[in-house]
Amino acid sequence: MTDDRTILQRIREVVDEEHSLRNAEPARHDDESRQRLRHLEEELDQCWDLLRQRRALREFGRDPDQAHARSVSQVENYLE
Repeated sequence: MTDDRTILQRIREVVDEEHSLRNAEPARHDDESRQRLRHLEEELDQCWDLLRQRRALREFGRDPDQAHARSVSQVENYLE
């Protein structure tokens, strides 16, 4: 079971790592770093999506633990 606090903590960890990679010396901006950044961005989107689901369920009087992490492809292909 995941709670909001755990999700927010993971968001902070991902953002910290993302900032670290983005602020690295230019020589460190290789394919591996770009792939890691892409993965972090996707994970961050998944975390925010899960947190939004939990908040919406709670707002409408439902159990936030019914929320579930959606796949990267589903989260990344939302229509806004």
